[in-house]
Amino acid sequence: MPEERGRQTTASSSKPLALPAPRSAEAGQCLSRLVQMGAHYTPLDDQYLGQGCSLLGSVQLSSLASDSANLGLSNIGPVTCEVSQVFSGWARYGVDRAARQILGSPVRTIETMGSYSCRNVAGTGRRSGHATGAAIDVSGFVLEDGRRITVKGGWFGGTEKEQQFLRTVQQSACKRFDTVLGPDYNSAHNDHLHVEGVIGTKAYCR
Repeated sequence: MPEERGRQTTASSSKPLALPAPRSAEAGQCLSRLVQMGAHYTPLDDQYLGQGCSLLGSVQLSSLASDSANLGLSNIGPVTCEVSQVFSGWARYGVDRAARQILGSPVRTIETMGSYSCRNVAGTGRRSGHATGAAIDVSGFVLEDGRRITVKGGWFGGTEKEQQFLRTVQQSACKRFDTVLGPDYNSAHNDHLHVEGVIGTKAYCR
């Protein structure tokens, strides 16, 4: 559900240009769908941050919903509403249900390494999906029974069920996001699952 948020304005031209939170019909529909999905969030003002980086139509998520409880989030920053909506569905249907079925416990918290960051794709001159708040790096999952399953420790070194769980949630992500990268892609992703964009006609899943 949306949360109240105070707004600050500044006349300084040295700071990023902040615009009023988007009020288009499409943006409003996206925010309404987040409410319907049980997400708690704060709408954020649009910002053009320069150098090809921006935050447009983004929200700050505070929690998501499983079938029967709230799902906590750690270390997550601004994310576009559209990607937040896909992330909410994945968390509920692709992550929590997989944890219940494979590991015998629901998920309490999804751990991330962040979302928005004004940077390029490693080794290229192309801006990353993180530069527009369209990507999230997921590093692990804390279960209700206290177990903590991390991508770094569990992808290759976890128990058979932990490895099955991590690969199941990755494959579920590949059905929802445009780009999903994990430890099998390269060493830069050995400790997280990079999920980005909304699936279109093509998806890249590694």
